[in-house]
Amino acid sequence: MGFLKNLFGSKEQVNLKEWVKNGAQIIDVRTPGEFNSGHIKGSKNIPLQMITAQMGKIDKAKPVITCCASGMRSGQAKSMLKAKGYKVTNGGGWRNLQSKLN
Repeated sequence: MGFLKNLFGSKEQVNLKEWVKNGAQIIDVRTPGEFNSGHIKGSKNIPLQMITAQMGKIDKAKPVITCCASGMRSGQAKSMLKAKGYKVTNGGGWRNLQSKLN
């Protein structure tokens, strides 16, 4: 079990409601078409392929919650942002994240 934990990393436990209460930004990394078909109110749409070019639109002083359709792209975005010094967590799929925040 320890081997798998080291291989895949441990699942971080973050209180997402608390993060949002404390000013976290929700960055939805889906395509504009996906975002326009439904998203979390107040979230910002920055497609995954644009994250590096548009990091300046993300406030580094505030925590970041990434989301997408399933959690795969948001996981990639999390890694990219974390490498640049952002405090970030992967919220997973936007519908699931929305249900956790309500």
